[in-house]
Amino acid sequence: MTSDVLVAGVGMTKFAKPGQNAPYTEMGAAALRDALADAGLPYDAVQQAYAGYVYGDSTCGQAVLYKVGMTGIPVMNVNNNCSTGSTALFMARQAVQSGAVDVALALGFEHMQPGALTSHWDDRPSPFDAFDAETDDLVGHPEIPLALRYFGGAGKSHMEKHGSSLTDLARIRAKASRHAVNNPLALFRQELSPQDVLDSPMIWEGVMTRLMACPPTCGAAAAIVVSEDYAKKHGLNQAVRIKGQAMTTDYASTFEAHDMMQLVGYDMTAAAAKQVQEQTGISIDDVDVVELHDCFAHNEMITYEGLGLCPEGGASKFIADGDNTYGGKYVTNPSGGLLSKGHPLGATGLAQCYELTRQLRGTAGPTQVAGARTALQHNLGLGGACVITLYQAA
Repeated sequence: MTSDVLVAGVGMTKFAKPGQNAPYTEMGAAALRDALADAGLPYDAVQQAYAGYVYGDSTCGQAVLYKVGMTGIPVMNVNNNCSTGSTALFMARQAVQSGAVDVALALGFEHMQPGALTSHWDDRPSPFDAFDAETDDLVGHPEIPLALRYFGGAGKSHMEKHGSSLTDLARIRAKASRHAVNNPLALFRQELSPQDVLDSPMIWEGVMTRLMACPPTCGAAAAIVVSEDYAKKHGLNQAVRIKGQAMTTDYASTFEAHDMMQLVGYDMTAAAAKQVQEQTGISIDDVDVVELHDCFAHNEMITYEGLGLCPEGGASKFIADGDNTYGGKYVTNPSGGLLSKGHPLGATGLAQCYELTRQLRGTAGPTQVAGARTALQHNLGLGGACVITLYQAA
């Protein structure tokens, strides 16, 4: 087993509503410059770069990087839907851990458009065709946008199997807002009560209100990962190590289970979490802080169980006991999560890395989780891929 890969530097822009953002080239370059400054490295120290985005032409990664430097390095453009940022990090870490390079960059950015996610490629088969057909069969409601049907359907499945409720989902959203109040990079920082969430417009009767869904936003985030030997030789920050990481894609159960929870990646999450624990020998009980993929409050609820933060069917009690916030067992999404920051697809996973790196350094300011030593990151994309990363403070 090779030595650990270290997170030497992170950077992030504040996310913005579509139409209120800078061009993707400027957002990406700003996050990259911040990460380089945080690491104390010049751009020419980077030996490989992995640039993640979903909505953009080929080689957008080069367009961003060339704003900062042109050194002839390999640049890989990455697209894995909502898990794109963490996929870039997964590849950058592998490059360093394999010994191919000592310094790699993972960069994520997204220039989104207002409204529900849509395809720009309507003249060919969609990678979601099978997912859409299964969703039509399981939940119907063709008048509701598909992303809402996917995750609302998963939440509805949990309600039917385990007795969870709209109030549980409202408590998750309210918790996100309380955390976001302390995060200057969160887009939505107004504290909400569970009742505020329940009183927002009903999108799907008995299943989802508007405030239970994250909004599209634009932004960028970046991480510089280095080998342990390189960090020691160059006097870099060695506080945060990636102890384990796993990426999974869909299993046969995604479709064979005929269950919306499986269709949106429950088994991908559970399998990746198990792989990370087997890699590291670190139990979920040892985790202090979690950034997980809360594109909808519904996905946060089922992910508690998929990650093993609570037993299967135990999410309602976990939420009611406050084990998902400060003073509880696991502080989940201290950043405010996607529900408060928004979800610029390519940047989301690296924004999670940004928050957790600062948590383990003890520099997270008002969002700091006291004594945080072990952090877990969960980033999920439909179609599908799930990346889970376990970090520890040195």
